[in-house]
Amino acid sequence: MMFYRHNRVWLSANGWRAACEKLPAAHVKELMRWAENGWPAIVRRNDADARPDMLYLGLAPPPEPGTGTKIRIPFSAGTADIVRHEAPLALMGAESALPSVWRCAFSALAAAASSKGLEFRVYGSVALQAITGLPYLATSSDIDILFYPCTHAQLQEGMALLQLYAKQLPLDGEIVFPSGRAVAWKEWAQALENPGRLRVLAKGMSSLSLVPATDLLAELEQS
Repeated sequence: MMFYRHNRVWLSANGWRAACEKLPAAHVKELMRWAENGWPAIVRRNDADARPDMLYLGLAPPPEPGTGTKIRIPFSAGTADIVRHEAPLALMGAESALPSVWRCAFSALAAAASSKGLEFRVYGSVALQAITGLPYLATSSDIDILFYPCTHAQLQEGMALLQLYAKQLPLDGEIVFPSGRAVAWKEWAQALENPGRLRVLAKGMSSLSLVPATDLLAELEQS
């Protein structure tokens, strides 16, 4: 099985139990809530001492009321305890979680991406609220989009859509290239506007590094 950052995974009961045994007691209650509700954990970057039979995951409870403090709980599970895994949430699956002021523009973005055959998905607070029904979103929240181009033409079309709808929505997120390496789409836009800045910060499952933009472009089909 191949896993990438932001993928959703569902664990067996044994997987949740094993994860709880390795965590501080303060986090166990939250993991058990996830397990009892059948919510997925999210794939994160591998730890430095990653083992091939382990998957490195995380979950994020809603921000604490009053303070807005965000807690992130990293943990791991054996790959044998993964009972199901899926890509991040499709745009249409997130619309119900959005405040009404964002829905019209978001629906238009989803329709435009679909009409062009572009794969856009959502992660972060919007996805978590849609998946769990818990209160994640605030007026300062972003809509984190993952864009998966396969060709140079798709990359150009998708970037144009993101820049257009960012005028109406608080869009953020990443371009995910075929290798799984990802670049913040806003950084990619800035790099292409500045010919002298041709290296971008690429996030992979095991690394975080500055790479030439041409290396990522080479992963895409020419059509």
